[in-house]
Order: sequence, then structure tokens, then C-alpha cells
Amino acid sequence: ASEFDLNYIKLDGTIGCMVNGAGLAMGTMDIIDFYGARPANFLDVGGAASEERVTEAFTILLSDPNVKGVLVNIFGGIVRCDMIARGVIAAAKKTGLSLPLVVRLEGTNVDEGRRLLQESGLDLIVGNGMADAAEKIVKATAGN
Repeated sequence: ASEFDLNYIKLDGTIGCMVNGAGLAMGTMDIIDFYGARPANFLDVGGAASEERVTEAFTILLSDPNVKGVLVNIFGGIVRCDMIARGVIAAAKKTGLSLPLVVRLEGTNVDEGRRLLQESGLDLIVGNGMADAAEKIVKATAGN
């Protein structure tokens, strides 16, 4: 993780989290808990989330056998949502992701990012807001 400037801490839950920013990561973990599941990790990809970094983040998340689904929660300020969407799409394809995936994007180029996700052909869910995304990933992994 440190090789790619990823801040990663393994936890004991089942929802893999990929977030940019420590504050957003903490909020994401709290809202997953609120909806009845537990986060499997704290993973902050930071402000320069390249396609390579996003792929490495997915690889780290999927290496945990307890992970039953992945929530990507990104606020695009410096980093653009369309670039994150491209990274998520490439990473999901490269890693052969078969778990439920919910992606919540907000910020710069968000409409383009959402369009790319929806047209990707991947079996993923686009979250509309943080609460919606958390609720969707908890429901998608219930019983798994």
C-alpha cells in the first residue's frame, strides 16, 4: 500500500472501502456501521488517484477474504470524477471483480464520471449521495 501512497488499515468488517481523504473515510465507515454492516478497512487513495493507484487499491481490498462488497466514495476536488470512474472501470476489469460494487462520486466532472460508470457494462451500482451508497452496499452484501 505504501508503495502507491495508499493509507490502508485492515479492520474486521465485510465492506471494503476506497475513499479519498481521511475525513471522508471516517464518515464512510460510520455510515456503513449506521446501516448495519462493518467496514473491512480504512483505505485513503488520496488526492492523486491515478488508474494505477485505483487498481492497486482494488487489489488490496480483494486480498481480504472477509470483503463481501466494495464501496468507492470519492469527492472530486483536485481529482476529477471522470478520471476516477475510468480507474474504477479499469481496476474492476483487471482484477475480475465479482463482488457487489457501489460507486459514489461527487465533485468535478461528476456527470461524466457517472455516465462512464453506467455505460461501462460492469455490474455496479451508482450511489446518489453517501447515505444512498452506504445503504445500497449493505443491502447488496446482506446474507453473503
